[in-house]
Amino acid sequence: MSHLIAPSMLAADFSNLKKDIDLVNNSEADWFHLDVMDGVFVPNISFGVPVIKAIKKHTTKTLDVHLMIVNPDKFIDDFKKAGADVLTVHYEACPHLHRTVQAIKASGMKAGVSLNPHTPVAVLEDIITDLDLVLIMSVNPGFGGQSFIENTYKKIIQLKDLILKSGSEALIEIDGGVNAQNTPKLLAVGADVLVAGSFVFKSDNPTQTIADLKNI
Repeated sequence: MSHLIAPSMLAADFSNLKKDIDLVNNSEADWFHLDVMDGVFVPNISFGVPVIKAIKKHTTKTLDVHLMIVNPDKFIDDFKKAGADVLTVHYEACPHLHRTVQAIKASGMKAGVSLNPHTPVAVLEDIITDLDLVLIMSVNPGFGGQSFIENTYKKIIQLKDLILKSGSEALIEIDGGVNAQNTPKLLAVGADVLVAGSFVFKSDNPTQTIADLKNI
């Protein structure tokens, strides 16, 4: 499988969001990545169900929704109705992770689990075969434009080993500080999906930037 590119709409121009949605639709990107932040689990507030529902009306690609919120179980059905195709929750926010993952799958979405930079891959050993995706945070969650954490490479290698040994089919997604310089190494160690926000939308030619990341 060729790697997937998921531009993060958190970095898009919210004063002209339709323009950036069309840009992604017409680019070589595979998914839309949507970060939902509640100001509690992470020190920032982004957008929620109404904005995702509005985005869904204009998208032609997979909606990859990343919940950085407490009590995500309460909102699973809401995000399904809003149009999410992939729903990712944080390990650190889910005391009953298996139940949460099963609820996501029962709703008809693919289920992902995200790990903060300090959380070891080993915590997923007992659930990895139930997951469609694991999102490794390569920055501290909450704000765009941060520098990439170098320890991420080691975590990808460990996660890839866990996936192969368990027979899981989970994809490995990387979110934070992704650019043209670190993409070759991320792919070499096992990444499948790359989230890029600021690097795409703050570039001179976002469409070309997406194409460059896709064709590395």
